[in-house]
Amino acid sequence: MRARILVVDDDQDILLGLENRLTWMGHEPLTADNGDDGLRIIHRDEPDLVLLDIQLPGLSGFDILQQLRDKTDKERAGNDPAAVGIGPTDPPIIMLTAFGTIERAVQAMQLGAVDFVTKPFTGEHLTVVINKALSAISLRRQLHQLKQEVAEKHGSLIGENTKLQAQLKVAKQAAPSNVTVLVLGETGTGKEVVARAIHDWSPRKDKPFVAVNCAAIPKDLLENELFGHEKGAFTGAVKREAGKIEIAEGGTLFLDEIGDMSLSMQSHLLRVLGDQTFYRVGGTQSVKADVRFLAATNKDLKQAIKQGTFREDLFYRLEVITVNLPPLRERMDDLPALAQYFLARASGRLGIQKRASLNDSALRLLSDYRWPGNIRELENVLTRAYILSPEERIEPEHLHLSVSAPSTSPDGAPVPSSRHYHDMTEAYSRWVIEEALKRNDWNQTRASAELGLQRTYFTKLLRQKQICGRPPKQDAD
Repeated sequence: MRARILVVDDDQDILLGLENRLTWMGHEPLTADNGDDGLRIIHRDEPDLVLLDIQLPGLSGFDILQQLRDKTDKERAGNDPAAVGIGPTDPPIIMLTAFGTIERAVQAMQLGAVDFVTKPFTGEHLTVVINKALSAISLRRQLHQLKQEVAEKHGSLIGENTKLQAQLKVAKQAAPSNVTVLVLGETGTGKEVVARAIHDWSPRKDKPFVAVNCAAIPKDLLENELFGHEKGAFTGAVKREAGKIEIAEGGTLFLDEIGDMSLSMQSHLLRVLGDQTFYRVGGTQSVKADVRFLAATNKDLKQAIKQGTFREDLFYRLEVITVNLPPLRERMDDLPALAQYFLARASGRLGIQKRASLNDSALRLLSDYRWPGNIRELENVLTRAYILSPEERIEPEHLHLSVSAPSTSPDGAPVPSSRHYHDMTEAYSRWVIEEALKRNDWNQTRASAELGLQRTYFTKLLRQKQICGRPPKQDAD
C-alpha cells in the first residue's frame, strides 16, 4: 500500500535520509523537526504511520505518544470501554531513539507504539519495520471492511412494531450473560440477524461469531464440523483439524436450524452444553470450550419432542431464554421502513444509479400480500423490482405479486398465499398425507399403503413436514 508517512526528528541528516528512503519505497513522506510541528501535522494531515524520535525540541516523542494515546482512548471509550488502553495509537507510531534501553522500549509499547528502533539503523532494517507496520495497518482495515460487509449482508434490526420490540427487549436483556438463547420464527424472519445482534450486544462481541447451518450439513459430517478431528481419525485425516466450537473460542456459536439435527448429534451437543467439554472425532482427551451457544429453528420443537425427533432434555437446555420473532404479516406497520431500507441497500450493492421508490399502489400491494417467505422474500421481491423497473418509481407490475389466490382449491386442498411452485406443492403434499390418515382412521400403515409409499418413508415424511400421525384430541363435553 502507498502510505502517507510522517517523520519527526531534529537531526536534519536523518530527516533527509528517511525522506529519500520513503520516496524510494513509493510512499508520500511528510517531515517535521520538532514535537509541536509534528503533532500539528498529525492532526492536520492524518498520516498513515509516524516515525517519531524521542528527544525533540518542544514536545518530546513520549509527550506526543501520550497525547495520541489519550485521544485514541477517548474515541474508543464511546464504542467499547473495555478497549481503552489496548492496541496501537491512531495513527500507529514507530519510536526512534539514539538512547535505546529496555525500559524506554517497554514504556513506548505500553503507550501504544507499534515498534521501537534504535539509532544508528540501516535502511534495510527500517524498510522491514515499516513494511511490517503497514501490513498490520492493512489487515486492520481489511478486518474493518469485512465487518462492515457482514453487517450489511445480514441487515439491520429495522422496525418499531410492538411485538418485535418486545422480543428484542428480551434479547438485549439476555445478551450480557452467557445463557443459551433459542430464537424461534418462520423461515425468513431474521433469526440469524437477531443472533448476531445478541453477540454484538454481549461482552463477547470482539470474539468470533460462528454460524453453523445444521440442515445444510449431512448428519454424518456435522460431528466433524462442530468438534473437529484428530490426525488419523478417518481416511484423509492427515492432521488435526479444529471444529467450529474451537474456532468460536471466547465468542458465540450459532446453531441454525437446530430442529434438523439428528438425535445422535443432539446427545453430543447436550454434553457440551452441560459441562462445556467435548471430544474431537477420534480423540481420547476432552477439550474445554469457552463458547456461548445460540440456536434457532423454524420448527415446533415441542411437537418434534412428541414425534420423537427432538430430545426433551436438549430442548430445556436450549430454552433458557426464548426469543420468538413475529412473521412479517404480523408487523406490517414496519413494511414501509423495511422497503425503504432494502431499496437503498439494493442501490448500494448493485451499483445502479437510480433512487427507486414505491408508488402508493405498489405499497398497498405489498401490504396486502401474506409474505410466506417473510423478510427474506420481501428483500428478494424489492431487489428484483429495483432491477426491472425502468424508472425511479416502482409500479405494482414490477413486483410480480398476486394476492387474489383463494384459500382452497375446488377439491378442498389448501392453496397458499404464495403462488410459487414449491410453496404450492408443499401445501398440497401435506394435505394429501393428512387426508389419507383421516380416511384410514389415523392408521399409518394403511395410509402409507393407500398412497403407495413404504412405511419407513411415510414416517420420514411425517417428521419432515411436521405432521402429527395421531388423531387430534377431542374437547371433553
